[in-house]
Amino acid sequence: MLSVHQGRPAGLVAQAAVLAVLAGTVGLGPVGWAAGLVYGAGVVILLSMALHRSGRAVLGPADLVTLLRSALVGGVAALVTDSFSRSVPAAALVVLAGVALLLDGVDGRVARRTGTVSEVGARFDMEVDSVLVLLLSVSAARSLGVWVLAIGSVRYVRLVAGRLSPWLRRPVPPRYWCKVVAVVQGVVLTAAAADVLPRAVAVLALVVVAGLLAESFGREVSGLRRIRRVAPAVEVEAEAAVVGSRHG
Repeated sequence: MLSVHQGRPAGLVAQAAVLAVLAGTVGLGPVGWAAGLVYGAGVVILLSMALHRSGRAVLGPADLVTLLRSALVGGVAALVTDSFSRSVPAAALVVLAGVALLLDGVDGRVARRTGTVSEVGARFDMEVDSVLVLLLSVSAARSLGVWVLAIGSVRYVRLVAGRLSPWLRRPVPPRYWCKVVAVVQGVVLTAAAADVLPRAVAVLALVVVAGLLAESFGREVSGLRRIRRVAPAVEVEAEAAVVGSRHG
């Protein structure tokens, strides 16, 4: 384990190392360097703030795996940003995104086996995934159309919806199907961003992913709506029980 103070430079070093490897192999322009470093610094700052609020002083083994994944996503951010000014090898994008997706199931398994599961770690993992799919959708949208951005921004749409309707922020029981949909989303977006599929196939695959996301999100909203209807009655009963015990 590393302390939070040790984790900050470790995260920045990991991010710089990924960018240096990209610069030495496929090349990386100033804009790409800037995007990668800003992303890496932002992740370290936000993670440190989250750990401070939770009262945790160390990064667990699973957090370190997620931090490595985050550095790979920072590399994706650098490549996607660079692609607006020059040609970027599709292979580099596929390798970084592919390894980040493969490691997605590792950090959770490590957390469970080491007994270091935490709310901050789970949120960190989720946000890294969200940034990755958003970056891939930005890359794919350049050739397939801006509609692809809707597929990569589902997480952020839900956050906005939660701000407008607080009942949407209630936690929902984890479902294995959601993990399956997330994996399919990441794989298809990676292939679309790398432009390795015929246009018609890529569009069809993305439409299928959009349907899966709509079904998954719709089921979550339906479950939260049921909880919303039941919750007030439960809260009233709990309050009545407390009042009764005080007067009993």
